[in-house]
Amino acid sequence: MALSVDDIVRRFEGLSPQDLVRLEEIYTADARFKDPFHAVQGVPAIARVYARMFATLQAPRFVVRDRVVADGQCFLTWDFSFRLQRLGAAEQRIHGGSHLRLAADGRISEHRDYWDAAEELYEKLPLVGALMRWLKARARG
Repeated sequence: MALSVDDIVRRFEGLSPQDLVRLEEIYTADARFKDPFHAVQGVPAIARVYARMFATLQAPRFVVRDRVVADGQCFLTWDFSFRLQRLGAAEQRIHGGSHLRLAADGRISEHRDYWDAAEELYEKLPLVGALMRWLKARARG
């Protein structure tokens, strides 16, 4: 039975550390994954990316907002919410998108995430954020 985009969305929205041993159910063995911080290939490497996410963030969660599906690929827009491991850290939210190329069985063969690390992450950090906002203002002229 082929995996559907609905199945993939459900897996991402419900992803937990316990699910990492079953990533081959949604990724092909040689799948490629790329985001602003990683470029890896293969299910074990992809599992390490997600494992690090769970180890460094509290309550990470994806909510898929929109999807476009055509010709063996799809594009998802999502909100990713989390808290930093510091005690009392406020919830953070990143808005981004994922381009997924799908194999014939519906599993992901290529996964590329797009989001603005400067605006969505760095500007929200106390010291780095002030510098990033200043640089952005200077670039605008």
